[in-house]
Amino acid sequence: MNQQMEDLARRAEIRCAGRFAEIDRIALVCTEKVLAAFAQERVQAGDFAGTTGYGYDDVGRDKLERIYARVLGGEQALVRTSFVNGTHAIACAMFACLRPGQTMVSVTGGVYDTLETLVGKRGKLPGTFPDYGMGYRETPMKNGMPDEAAIREAVSAPDVGAVFIQRSRGYGLRKTLSPEEIGALARLVKSVNPNIVVMVDNSYGEFTCETEPLAHGADLMAASLIKNPGGGLAPCGGYVAGRADLVARAAERLTLPGIGGECGASLGMNRALYQGFFLAPHVTAQAVKTAAFCAGVMAELGYRVSPAPEEPRYDIIQTIDFGNPEPLIRFCQGIQSASPVDSFALPQPGDMPGYESQVIMAAGAFIQGSSIELSCDAPLREPYTCYFQGGLTYEAGKLGVLRAAERLGAAQ
Repeated sequence: MNQQMEDLARRAEIRCAGRFAEIDRIALVCTEKVLAAFAQERVQAGDFAGTTGYGYDDVGRDKLERIYARVLGGEQALVRTSFVNGTHAIACAMFACLRPGQTMVSVTGGVYDTLETLVGKRGKLPGTFPDYGMGYRETPMKNGMPDEAAIREAVSAPDVGAVFIQRSRGYGLRKTLSPEEIGALARLVKSVNPNIVVMVDNSYGEFTCETEPLAHGADLMAASLIKNPGGGLAPCGGYVAGRADLVARAAERLTLPGIGGECGASLGMNRALYQGFFLAPHVTAQAVKTAAFCAGVMAELGYRVSPAPEEPRYDIIQTIDFGNPEPLIRFCQGIQSASPVDSFALPQPGDMPGYESQVIMAAGAFIQGSSIELSCDAPLREPYTCYFQGGLTYEAGKLGVLRAAERLGAAQ
């Protein structure tokens, strides 16, 4: 690292010092919750043994799900490697919230790109909401935040059975919501109709705050295991947590009615899932520190970033607005070059399933697609915003950010 990069890093860390202290405090609180849940459930070595076949009476799997429920604040949880990704878990949760003839209202603007097919925004395809006679509407964000007046009007319709809240910004130019802000939305919705189910896409948010949305009035939430809660060790999968009846419905969507969560062999993965969840508060803190540092570096270089280095953080995502594609591509290539896996690869924009725009992704990860590992991605569309996340260790994340800054020409 040359002297210019060292000076840049020092300035960024000075800006982030107060935020780093708060991140460490939250990690301690969350670790205490995880340890308490492990103790309450009397975790022992035998729980790590896997099952095969049908997976009946998988004691370790069932105990892990009780631990998730305790820590995340739900009545019940479904934690399965048979979810192929976070979108799959979220989709099962969404179907659990509705019946034919009912409508789901997304109150945080449009759903994430990979869910657009599910809700019918890309045509009436088999297995989607329209195919099952279910509706979908959305209320646009207002100045980057949910529009309360529009939400109140939208959920007053008699066909609304559930609302959908996306905690993180996804590929949107909006603010990530805190658990408390999600709670305020839940109260608003239920003041209109207490029977409406409030469902949260909690992706990227676990362990960035002391509490989760379930503690503030959400009924159900879901996300991926290869983001925050897997701690960098979960090899695949997703979770659903919340109200017991809704989790049961999601389980029956994952498998089939009458089987639900009773089946599902763990195939020797229990140890990684337990250990990953134990490490998750610390690993998430490393990723949040990396994001704050990235904000500090890029702000020092004159780029517009969100959140700012000093701001509170409710997920692990950092955005950087580049304004045009060339510096965006160079930044992603710099992150890739500092990755432990495939550092020699040179990311280029390309077509990806589920996305309308071409996407560039940098992800030299031990687990394919693991967003808790250092990575960044962006759709190639205006304003050419990069979505940066992850970092299993702050040290490696810091080096990655500085390598990307060098690739932008900051060292000249």
